[in-house]
Amino acid sequence: MSTARFTLDPAFTVGKVDPRLFGSFVEHLGRCVYTGIFEPDHPAADEAGLRTDVLELVRELGVTAIRYPGGNFVSGYKWEDSVGPVEERPHRLDLAWRTTESNRFGLSEYIAFLRKIGPQAEPMMAVNLGTRGVAEAIELQEYANHPQGTALSDLRVEHGDKDPFGIRLWCLGNEMDGPWQTGHKTAEEYGRIAAETARAMRQIDKDVELVACGSSGQGMDTFAEWEATVLQETYDLVDYISLHAYYEEHDGDRDSFLASAVDMESFIENVVATCDHVGARLKSSKKINLSFDEWNVWYQSRTGAEVSALDWPQAPRLLEDVYSVTDAVVFGSLLIALLRHADRVTVACLAQLVNVIAPIMTEPGGAAWRQTTFFPFAQAAKYGRGEVLDVRVSGPTYDTKRHGTADLLHATAVRAADGTVTVFAVNRSQTEPLPLEVALHGLDLTSVTEHSVLADADPDARNTLTEPERVTPHEGTGTTLTEGTLRATLEPLSWNVIRLG
Repeated sequence: MSTARFTLDPAFTVGKVDPRLFGSFVEHLGRCVYTGIFEPDHPAADEAGLRTDVLELVRELGVTAIRYPGGNFVSGYKWEDSVGPVEERPHRLDLAWRTTESNRFGLSEYIAFLRKIGPQAEPMMAVNLGTRGVAEAIELQEYANHPQGTALSDLRVEHGDKDPFGIRLWCLGNEMDGPWQTGHKTAEEYGRIAAETARAMRQIDKDVELVACGSSGQGMDTFAEWEATVLQETYDLVDYISLHAYYEEHDGDRDSFLASAVDMESFIENVVATCDHVGARLKSSKKINLSFDEWNVWYQSRTGAEVSALDWPQAPRLLEDVYSVTDAVVFGSLLIALLRHADRVTVACLAQLVNVIAPIMTEPGGAAWRQTTFFPFAQAAKYGRGEVLDVRVSGPTYDTKRHGTADLLHATAVRAADGTVTVFAVNRSQTEPLPLEVALHGLDLTSVTEHSVLADADPDARNTLTEPERVTPHEGTGTTLTEGTLRATLEPLSWNVIRLG
């Protein structure tokens, strides 16, 4: 196979990586919360009912901002149900997932969970603009963030949380363009209520950061028109607009699946263009950034039957995709797409954190383990900090049914504050190794400190309860850095992390 090439030069950069790019998502859906992060009867549970084995894996994963409590769940959410004495909290029907919510885990427990992860974990709270509105949003904000001396802040203190929660980042609803959403609205309706809510929240705190709902996917009939209409109402009031995208293999077309990031990058670039068009029309110098606050590999084709069969159970097994090596390579490519647009994508949330289309799996009363997708995320979160260098690939391509012509190599590189560089690269070929050459200009680098590879002779290999370590990264061989050129051979269908010092 011919060689794939690109050049790295610190004079040509994309932008600095915001730590929030490595966020995640906890929704009251399936077993994400109950028997996921929270299981009071588990042998590893702490005094708050949090699974310490899961906490350790979450810290290892390296997540930052964690979006909560939904997702579709938020559009029927009454935040008042989730605070105060647990024994007094009501059970409610969750229309989004046809389940019953006990509210045993609520707002205070969510904040306590973040604090136990560590200082890097930041709350990202969604407000209900489906069945509720401005009044409930600012009441939640007052309860969560005001120090004391008002009815709602004093109620928080009475509930045992003397210190404010300090929530800075807020989502103004969830997927309000979607007909599946409880309280679905037109763009005009949503833009109006989002603007009203934003104004009110900024009256309490002018420095809050607000995310307006963008399209639930690039394939929505209202895509781009939705963003333009919403931003016309909210441009000067919000900081971000959201994007959501999920990918799966269709009808055995693995070549197209491996090129999923082509669609993700197109989605990002089209939303940026729409945002900047509205800004130009409004004669504003402000730039709206992007919050890609739901993304993952998700086999949605299986979901409808799962949900429709439910009869209001509590915390059923739902959306528990078990990820293969192929899924992990596509997942890594999606991470590369986010990093390649770090100048405008400054928040991103992997959906979700535990059990539900997640990198971490648990068994009730039993073990917790890493899915194949755990490894690319943990490596990107650890080594993808710094400034993204501009990578323009020249090399072999292949044709796909869904995404047209795609590069076999998908890559980016991040330069850390200490001058070291990490190259993240995916070989999309299912059968052939891919030679790689990277010319280094203006970089004081002399050695390859690591080449980690996620690949397997069986592209469908998975980690499971019985084989939790069937798939793990291994060391690449033959990778060299001599006379300013990095040379490597990327295994077929592989995720690669090459660290240079």
